[in-house]
Amino acid sequence: SKIISKKKTWIVIDIFCLSAFLTISSNVFASDERDNDTLIGLAVGGLLGGGGGTAIGSPFGHAGTGAIIGAEAGAIGGALLGAFMGDRQQGNRQVNNKDLSQPPRWTFSEEVIIFDRVGTDKWTLVERVSPSAPENGIGNTFGIKALDSTDLNQGYSAGMKLGVAYRLDPSDDISLSFFRSGNWDSRISNGPAIGPDNPLNWLVMRAPAGDFYQTQNFTFQSMIWDYSTELYNAEINMQHKLSDRVRILAGFRWLQLHENLKGDFQPEDPFLSLALANPNNTLYDIQRIETQGGIAIPPPPPFWNTSTTNNLYGFQIGVDGKILEYRHFSINAMIKGGPYLNHASQLTGVSMTKTIFEAGSSTNHAAFVGEGGLQFKYQVNRAITVKLGYEVLWLEGVALAPGQIGKTCIIYPATANSLGVNSDSNVLFHGATAGVEFSF
Repeated sequence: SKIISKKKTWIVIDIFCLSAFLTISSNVFASDERDNDTLIGLAVGGLLGGGGGTAIGSPFGHAGTGAIIGAEAGAIGGALLGAFMGDRQQGNRQVNNKDLSQPPRWTFSEEVIIFDRVGTDKWTLVERVSPSAPENGIGNTFGIKALDSTDLNQGYSAGMKLGVAYRLDPSDDISLSFFRSGNWDSRISNGPAIGPDNPLNWLVMRAPAGDFYQTQNFTFQSMIWDYSTELYNAEINMQHKLSDRVRILAGFRWLQLHENLKGDFQPEDPFLSLALANPNNTLYDIQRIETQGGIAIPPPPPFWNTSTTNNLYGFQIGVDGKILEYRHFSINAMIKGGPYLNHASQLTGVSMTKTIFEAGSSTNHAAFVGEGGLQFKYQVNRAITVKLGYEVLWLEGVALAPGQIGKTCIIYPATANSLGVNSDSNVLFHGATAGVEFSF
């Protein structure tokens, strides 16, 4: 319980319940022709695989997400292994009196995906500092954490997945797929804002490298943060049929993960802050002189704006198998993964005296991508199949936007330097899929 956060525990519980459901449903719907070894393999492989996967995955990842991946991989991998071994002992018999005519050559698929994004780098974005501290002394006056980057929960985002497969021969086929899922955004209405405080407090954001810190310019302002993510994926795979139930696959995959983290004020500065004229002013001083007005200025830029882009290229291997079949209904499981090269870059723009100063870097970094999933299929007729599924996608060795705060060195008032790219982070995407296949 110390490893897996409370927010993620329900996912692990769901995985064990799903393993139990697959085992029970296999016994209920299995025909008399199915060898008992298949059922034993499903039960032992699925349930023990889920437990072993949890134990192996627990030490890895952020806030227990490694445990979730381990449980998912163990449950699916164990179930597939059990089904495959049982199927081998049956001599690859055809079970449910299916249509034995020539299978279709082409299959096109379209799916809606709804993914949740889990995990990010942990950085303090806003502190509350005593209002009695002078503005020029805040750099050495540490306060109480008010907002952390992990508080910016982006929630769910919908996307679209397209695929096409071509059967080369009875044992081999080739498939291509593409999906985009984006607009994960923590900003809802006015966004995750801190302040204005009553009683007063300085709202402070710091960059640990250099001497940069940012406060609100007026007592009526909130410090607001916006965190967004986009994900693109394209892959090509060759599949080889080992048996009537199990296929192995190998292929090439590209993923792009783009993030943006932006800090701003709300409402915007209506005029040049009088606090800039006297750095010895406290927040109480600013409150007294705000009513005097100031020099009107155009809307200022965000005080902090970091973007990261990860382009991951790699080869993957995996297995795709049918773990349950009854008449027109079937359950398929898939797991795949491999090493990747990640070309990661980051660009940070910082506003000092209302002027943007930029610093950026790029690097090549080793990464890992793993994916697992289940699909529930119902064949309406020979040409049309509808499907529902659940998928998990794990990216390890990527650059996330909050992690670049420590890689940006700001020297007030006009120097911004990049110290490299923090590309040692992990992120998890998981959620539901629903779609249709057309075969001919």
